[in-house]
Amino acid sequence: MAQATLSVWKFESPTAADEAESVVQQLAREGVVTLHDAATVSWPADRKKPKTRQLTSTTGAAALGGTFWGMLFGLLFFVPLLGAAVGAATGALTGALSDVGIDDGFINKIRDQVTPGTSALFLMTSDAVLDKARDAFAGQHAELIFTNLSTEQESALREVFTEE
Repeated sequence: MAQATLSVWKFESPTAADEAESVVQQLAREGVVTLHDAATVSWPADRKKPKTRQLTSTTGAAALGGTFWGMLFGLLFFVPLLGAAVGAATGALTGALSDVGIDDGFINKIRDQVTPGTSALFLMTSDAVLDKARDAFAGQHAELIFTNLSTEQESALREVFTEE
């Protein structure tokens, strides 16, 4: 199996990530990308906190599972609301996640950009055929805000998706 990549795509509406998820599922059915796991964050402008949802139809060795997504989304969106005592208890977890790029910088970047009125699609994928994926996402207004690809791979991915 190719190395799996975690990527986070931001959308400028609270429903767009859910719509983009169906595009990714179609790409997976067509063999354009191997989808291991996915989750969405939808944040209506009138809500204090976002709604999170794991894609339940993914299975396999690379699927991260509800525990991972629950802890990640807790760190991103809910721990700041609970205070420093709970935050201190997450130190060991964030240390383990930092090996794959999920560190304070990641957490702060997602918190700063996924705000009321937006949504995000979190994907664990491999084997993406970038030109076909770009065509499928045409008109989606997606912004890649995180990936744990190498600098060169991330640069190539950003270039592909910013071509209009």
